[in-house]
Amino acid sequence: MSIKATWYGHACIGLEIGEHRLLADPFLSGNPAATVSPDRLQPHYILVSHGHGDHVGDALKIARRSGATIISNYEICTWFQKQGYSNVHSQHIGGGYHYPFGYLKLTIAHHGSALPDGSYGGNPCGFLITAGERKVYLAGDTGLFYDMKLIGEEGVSLAFLPIGDNYTMGPEDALRAVKLIQPQKVVPIHYNTFDVVRQDPHAWAEQVRRETQAEPVVLQPGESVTL
Repeated sequence: MSIKATWYGHACIGLEIGEHRLLADPFLSGNPAATVSPDRLQPHYILVSHGHGDHVGDALKIARRSGATIISNYEICTWFQKQGYSNVHSQHIGGGYHYPFGYLKLTIAHHGSALPDGSYGGNPCGFLITAGERKVYLAGDTGLFYDMKLIGEEGVSLAFLPIGDNYTMGPEDALRAVKLIQPQKVVPIHYNTFDVVRQDPHAWAEQVRRETQAEPVVLQPGESVTL
């Protein structure tokens, strides 16, 4: 089963796993790096890693139009239900579930999670998706943590890691994360959307090439990588 991953800017990632379409952290409206309108996306599943507005983004608007299942932690799923959207599936850290596209497990992420209206958003998370023999790790907004080594022990085919600094790991810690996870391929995200997270992804990719066995893939918003 092939997997096509598209980076839409910031932390918004689209995954096509066979016939199933997933969309993670759909911050498109108001995202200066976005190359696609939320009206053009038709996901079957929407993954929300935490409650911040640049990750919840257009999730509700897209879900109402497409009928997508929203997958997140319990608190965020409950918040979507309070907004009048009931097609949700809640999980929590360390818990996994078998969906038609594969097995999805919520992982640790060290960050905040207050929702746009100030509601409690529970614990932030990342996503580890197993589809056939391939595993895709979406780290979400996070600082470096040593348990990334345990995630890597599962055998990660493709990892998406933030490198922007200030709100998440910066380039140096993201390089250390690559060394812990040891993915086959790694894509930098969550940078250059705003001045405070401005970074040089190509310089970071060169460090990854020199110091690890992973293949760095620097995407422009709208570009894809296929496994």
